[in-house]
Amino acid sequence: MANKIKIHHDQDVMVITVDNPPINAGSVEVRQGLLDAINILRGDDQLKSAVIIGAGNTFIAGSDIKEFSLPLAEPQLPAVITAIENCGKPIVCALHGAALGGGFELALGCDARIAIEGAVVGLPEVTLGIIPGAGGTQRLPRLIGIEKSIELICAGTRIRADEALRLGIVSEVVQENLLGHAITFARKMSGGKQRIREIASPRSNADGVLLASQKALKAGKNRPQVQKAIEMICNSSSLPIDEALAIERATFQDLRVSTEAKALRHQFFSERKLYKALSANAVQAQPVNQVAVIGAGTMGSGIAIACLSAGYAVVLLDQNEVALANGVKKVKEFYNSRIRTGKISEGKAEILLSRFSESSEWAFIADADLIIEAVFEDINVKHEVFKKIEAHARADALLASNTSYLDIDAIAAKTSNPSRVFGLHFFSPAQVMKLIEIVRCKTTSAVAIATALSFAKRIGKTPVISANAFGFIGNRIYSAYRRQCEFMLEEGAYPKQIDNALEEYGFTMGPFAVADMSGLDIAWAMRKSYAATRNPQDRYVTIPDTLCSLGRFGQKVGAGYYQYPDGSKAGVDDPFVHQIIDEASAASGISRGAFASDEIVNRVLLAMINEVAHLVNEKITSEATDCDIALVNGYGFPRWRGGPVFIAGEMGQEKLNNELRILADASGHGFVIADTDALFHSL
Repeated sequence: MANKIKIHHDQDVMVITVDNPPINAGSVEVRQGLLDAINILRGDDQLKSAVIIGAGNTFIAGSDIKEFSLPLAEPQLPAVITAIENCGKPIVCALHGAALGGGFELALGCDARIAIEGAVVGLPEVTLGIIPGAGGTQRLPRLIGIEKSIELICAGTRIRADEALRLGIVSEVVQENLLGHAITFARKMSGGKQRIREIASPRSNADGVLLASQKALKAGKNRPQVQKAIEMICNSSSLPIDEALAIERATFQDLRVSTEAKALRHQFFSERKLYKALSANAVQAQPVNQVAVIGAGTMGSGIAIACLSAGYAVVLLDQNEVALANGVKKVKEFYNSRIRTGKISEGKAEILLSRFSESSEWAFIADADLIIEAVFEDINVKHEVFKKIEAHARADALLASNTSYLDIDAIAAKTSNPSRVFGLHFFSPAQVMKLIEIVRCKTTSAVAIATALSFAKRIGKTPVISANAFGFIGNRIYSAYRRQCEFMLEEGAYPKQIDNALEEYGFTMGPFAVADMSGLDIAWAMRKSYAATRNPQDRYVTIPDTLCSLGRFGQKVGAGYYQYPDGSKAGVDDPFVHQIIDEASAASGISRGAFASDEIVNRVLLAMINEVAHLVNEKITSEATDCDIALVNGYGFPRWRGGPVFIAGEMGQEKLNNELRILADASGHGFVIADTDALFHSL
């Protein structure tokens, strides 16, 4: 028997313990060990039933995803589940922690499931570009119906034990002594099997199935795994179960080796590598209980909400009384809206808001452990704010700036203790967006970075660490992306064509729609601040400056790259903008030509990959894959495409270098081809 499985006997009940830390992943050793244990159970007349339980903090929290990139070794999970079902003795699963993916499918193959309070179950396979492949799409519908199965499987939803009991997924929920209760339950079942496969037909309603399918496809962006999951779930009511299980497995195997599934696994492992690095950090974080947020604008109020929702005490400070009142209103309205939609109870909102205070007086930051500056993006304004912070903050309080582009080393240098200064770059809306960039200055202490990581984790963000440099990681790549799109405007494309091509590829929004939404004046101010240091020989597209000089700042004024008639948020093409673009092309001596959608996408991806390679070479990022994490979580890059680093790996270095040379010729002076060696060494 594989050493990942331990067995002992409680009189006539075999206890099978999965012991494969840290999450009891369903590896080949676990599968073989389970199969061996079931064979022992079948052959021992003294044993009447069995319990399967996980060692440590969890049941089986999923399959060993590393195996998905390889030919799957025998025995595969369906064989284990078949052995459980064919065993004449009842087998009960005792669930604690998480029973996810293959772990949950194993539990569904057992005769009963007992869960302890707080346990969660779910089938998250679609988030990895695949479908449940060991009976999840067939057994779950037989328990809870087709409509609910579509809802849960297509969203990869995790449900808690109490909800699983209500739905009929588990037989019992206990508060303590899970193993004891499971053994008692198994003993009562002695001699009686309760196979889910024997439930004749799952509940369904044609209209309900159609509605659930439409919702799932929309939420899942019509990705292949969502389409296939719906098809497999619906098979549960129309095909014999063995035939449906065979189709499910074949579909799972096809999806498992697809580029999309590989890209999603790349994202999964990149994020896991990130969190492993965080957990391995030997430096102790400072405790943070109270956070002060300076600046009550959209970003400041969003940061305050994120901190409040994580249980911090928060003081929001702004010396402009009107701005402060508006910021407080935004915070309170956020929680009121969540109460109205049932996402939070009134009592919970009251508890969170009881930790919230506001002031226009600097003395109110004196007790804060962490102070986050979120004022106007102007270096002189920020210098003045940090002077005030230093005058009133505790000597051991940590100080963070929410700047997007500015030099944080320059901000830190103006303080008496720059070791406690770092960047915390949130993304708008701060209470929603997952990405946060932690910016390490030259003098930032290890304790400050460790505290920033702990803080980011508590508020539910995905953190990437960047050295201090223009645009950090995300905006540096985005600037290269947007600049390439502006080049294509000059060369023959129009905003809608570029936006459409990138949105069809999977981007949440195209760059010109994003610019109009966020406001063209923001980037204009940044360009003007760097105008004196820009190389006059470098190619520079004047189109966005021309739009700004005409007051076309985007949605908020009804005109930018697009028109927004009658306050509409949906932009429409504007012939006047086409005229401005045509005139800019002529002024630059460029003959306009046609662009195909795939050419637009390819140039954008190459520009991104090139900038990532620069970031790696300049040691702005310590992990190339952090760039993929940043773009997916903060910039609307389609997760199922993996990210620029993944795409570079799929292309191969020789092809990439050839295409970068072609892109450099098209881009003109100022485009610098990066050395891609370090990028490929990191893959």
